Amino acid sequence: MAWNPDQYNLFSDHRLRPALDLLSQVPLISPYVIYDLGCGTGNVTALLSQHWNEAIVTGIDSSAEMLATARSNHPSLEWKQADIANFSPTSKGNLIFSNAALHWLDNHETVFPKLLEQLRPGGVLAVQMPNNFSAPSHQNLYDLAESPEWVDKLGPLVRPAPVHNINWYFEFLSPLVEKINIWETTYYQVLKGRDAVLEWTRGTALRPFLEALDTAEAEVFEGQYAERLLESYPVRQDDSTLYPFSRLFIVVQLPEN
Repeated sequence: MAWNPDQYNLFSDHRLRPALDLLSQVPLISPYVIYDLGCGTGNVTALLSQHWNEAIVTGIDSSAEMLATARSNHPSLEWKQADIANFSPTSKGNLIFSNAALHWLDNHETVFPKLLEQLRPGGVLAVQMPNNFSAPSHQNLYDLAESPEWVDKLGPLVRPAPVHNINWYFEFLSPLVEKINIWETTYYQVLKGRDAVLEWTRGTALRPFLEALDTAEAEVFEGQYAERLLESYPVRQDDSTLYPFSRLFIVVQLPEN
């Protein structure tokens, strides 16, 4: 899938806030090797580098478009194009940080142990994932894709929710680590504009569905989806839309030895 950095960055403030909340809970003083998985345009990678300015920080993403923006905005940092599903660095990390990326991967029962194997003793895995797949923004998209008009082309793109509930991660990860900090937050985001939620999903969840259609089809599908969104998220008199967005946070640390 091709990513659009400009579209993604339309809501950079809202997308950055969970990363800052995740960063504040990382229990490391001076990690030396840091990886940012699914770094996108590199804004969070730059924050990690600023926070630990003596660390070697590498941003990793599969999107050439995103990395081009990252390199342009932050030329002094190290960037690598790679599929994070196959993350296997030559040097293990003190910190593996991933903000809003691992939900694109299935089979978390194998993804998370593999990531833990790439940490040094005492290393930390810090993850934030959207957890709003049953929200109207997503459910309307899936329902429309599976409607008779679109099911042949778009039905196969509807995935089961990739993120498990919080209890699953706690029970699964607790035996594998020394410390675990896990929580969920719903951000009530105030967005501006008539089709604000549509603009948000254009940068993420809607992308693969539009890419599967030709230009005319994509315009029709997007219009139908926009109508459903306006019913679910009505625009207020001040031209704002309240968009609740739930996110799951996981910070785990390995034993020192």
